[in-house]
Amino acid sequence: MEEYFEYLEQLRESGVTNMFGAAPYLQAEFPELEQDRSRAIAILRAWMNSHKGGGE
Repeated sequence: MEEYFEYLEQLRESGVTNMFGAAPYLQAEFPELEQDRSRAIAILRAWMNSHKGGGE
């Protein structure tokens, strides 16, 4: 999960996409997620939940 979270953090910092639309980026970056959209969405939700509570 750490590798996914690091990627999502870099993606957020890049400003390339609104993070609500980041699942396809995860799927493109990680071959094991390419055919598993529901897992990519679950990872994205977990990452978003880790930022709740006024993080950065």
